[in-house]
Amino acid sequence: MRRLKVGLIREGKNPPDKRVPFTPLQVEEILQRFPQIEVCCQTSSVRCFEDREYQSLDVEVVDNVHDCDILMGIKEVPIPELIAGKTYLFFSHTTKMQPYNRKLLQAILAKKIRLIDYEALKDKQGNRLVAFGRYAGIVGAYNSLWTYGRRFGEFRLRRAYECFDVNDLKLELRKVNLPPVKIILTGAGRVGKGAMETLDTAGIRKVNTTDFLTRKFNEAVYVQLSSADYHNRRAGGHFNREEFHQFPDRYDSYFGDYAKVADILIAGAFWNPKAPVLFTRQQMLDSDFKIKIVADITCDIEGSIPSTKIASTIPDPIYDYDPETDRVMPVFTDEKFVTVMAVDNLPCELPRSASEEFGRDLIDRILKPLLTEDPEGIIARGTLAADGKLGKDFLYLTEYVK
Repeated sequence: MRRLKVGLIREGKNPPDKRVPFTPLQVEEILQRFPQIEVCCQTSSVRCFEDREYQSLDVEVVDNVHDCDILMGIKEVPIPELIAGKTYLFFSHTTKMQPYNRKLLQAILAKKIRLIDYEALKDKQGNRLVAFGRYAGIVGAYNSLWTYGRRFGEFRLRRAYECFDVNDLKLELRKVNLPPVKIILTGAGRVGKGAMETLDTAGIRKVNTTDFLTRKFNEAVYVQLSSADYHNRRAGGHFNREEFHQFPDRYDSYFGDYAKVADILIAGAFWNPKAPVLFTRQQMLDSDFKIKIVADITCDIEGSIPSTKIASTIPDPIYDYDPETDRVMPVFTDEKFVTVMAVDNLPCELPRSASEEFGRDLIDRILKPLLTEDPEGIIARGTLAADGKLGKDFLYLTEYVK
């Protein structure tokens, strides 16, 4: 029987992404655990792991991957580089009907490509099995501290991308020397846990909501807020998480109470467009609105945070927002402005560490159902397209692709 061949493809999207599905050591592990497959790596000059690192472990590095059965990358594959009839795994960014990727999905269907989207790989309860959320949180929280140091001159940190890996970044956090500021972190998922990791490593104490709102501290502190901590049920009664997720429009936000005492906001919570916004531009104009730095990890443009007007980039990660004019301004131009960090590809700042954790999840949760048997239907649920047709869970995209 012919062995399956898996190819790690070169990232073709601009700006190029340095992350990889598997590190060189993980490829070595895969070859030991799945003797029925071969793995090759397409040559790349931008990948965070160099060709020679794969070659040193006897992984074949090639220029052409046409003989591979399964092709794995990270970001969207440029349409001219798609190979008809192959199985691909990457983040397609089409499941929310993103208009800029409509032609990509049309091409995938026309070329009868089987597309398995990482974002759609979930268990039966709907929980994602592979994601970069933890590293978005780690880097997003780090960038909030870096921004504070830059704006107020209290300390200087290297940029996250200048750190070799996450351990190097955590050593850099020893330089953080904050005055008694108060930090809000929203979200308790992968992103929230990653952000907590950074704040804890920086030696910032976590406090409860009551103390955060009412007490003064002689050290920097942070509070982690869940939806229940800043939403009231409009009709009265207790907050109901299931109802909030299903009918968020039945709730009002009182996040403004926290904004009166906080200096930094790290936004890591998923936001439903039907839910109340965190705060309004009008609230930002109030004299008691205190937040001066917003690190919007979720990066919902014109979403729950009015100051997130545009996404920023890794080379140029921050900008100022003027609530009076509702405009983006050059950074650090006026002390009345709010400084915003809204980088939308944060894990790319720590590509080696982020790739290692992502590859670990792929090996432990995805490879067996992908390569051998899939009794839980993980791959079936994650298949966005196959044989020129949309997967059964993605038929809602029919009009989108037309």
